[in-house]
Amino acid sequence: MKPLYLFLPLLLLASCCSPAAAPTPPPPDKIAAKPPFRDPLYDRAADPTIIYHPDDKKWYMFYTNRRANVPNLNGVAWIHGTPIGIATSADGGATWQYLGQAKINYKDAVPDATWWAPAVVEHNGLYHMYLVYVPGTFADGWNHPRYIIHLTSKDLLTWDYQSTLPLSHFKVIDPGVIRLPDGTWRLWYKDEATGSSCNYADSPDLVTWTDHGRVPSLSDRGGEAPLAFHWQGHYWLMRDITSRPNGLALYRSDDALNWARVGTLLQTPGTGPDDTAVGHHPEVILSGDRAYLFYFAQIGRRSSIQVTELHYDAKNNTLTCDRDSPTLINLQPPKDLESNSKFN
Repeated sequence: MKPLYLFLPLLLLASCCSPAAAPTPPPPDKIAAKPPFRDPLYDRAADPTIIYHPDDKKWYMFYTNRRANVPNLNGVAWIHGTPIGIATSADGGATWQYLGQAKINYKDAVPDATWWAPAVVEHNGLYHMYLVYVPGTFADGWNHPRYIIHLTSKDLLTWDYQSTLPLSHFKVIDPGVIRLPDGTWRLWYKDEATGSSCNYADSPDLVTWTDHGRVPSLSDRGGEAPLAFHWQGHYWLMRDITSRPNGLALYRSDDALNWARVGTLLQTPGTGPDDTAVGHHPEVILSGDRAYLFYFAQIGRRSSIQVTELHYDAKNNTLTCDRDSPTLINLQPPKDLESNSKFN
């Protein structure tokens, strides 16, 4: 028998020349449910914001949970007194399961507080939520104060109050936040005191904010729910137009300051289940080289969360979507949590 050392060169050669194991491909896309989520308590899910939870390996959706099926509510009381619901997806966004309600720890909140339109980002292992606080449950319209407050969490379930943002007015709603390439953060919001204009503020650390007021190029129509992201070499921002014809106004920018209106999305109602109405309050998640638009469609008082894929129209330098086509989706965990799947 030959000594083992005589075979070592051959073994090493075979080892170094053998092909490397191919990386495991992601699971195949699934067709998103239509709708992918209905709230089981109030049947009025709206205003979604979505972030990946690396510990659970699931996507978390936070949403305004209006009280559509509660009887004997006068006026617009059903839109007030609302908790923030949480749903999760373990299959890349194709289906969502109800998890519960976010626990908001704000000692100065009134007992019948209203919570609207959360925006959630992550920074250095801590989650930050910017949330609309309305001090009460009101039936008589929209003339009451509303503020944007800052909360933090380590688990995406329990949220502790940090501050009230020093913005332009006491009637501000619908924050939308992204991280800019220089490491600072920008927040857009609706100012109801100036004809539902789109305003913005900047922060170096998500704690200290400087308000810059109205953005003229984003305020051509009254609107709400500004949502910004960076994709295909441009910044994009959508706003939910609040007068007819409604729809999501689409804007494009190269610097996140100067914007041009380049279209309107989801203005024509869809034909699918729970989608036969104008689309409202956008959320966009980037996954690889693809982009997905989440929104809600309201049928009477009831509303559901829907999703469609965005497409880049290079010829016209704009974005399009077809809400009636099946949506193939498989959201992948973001490489950078701080981008909140908003920058590519």
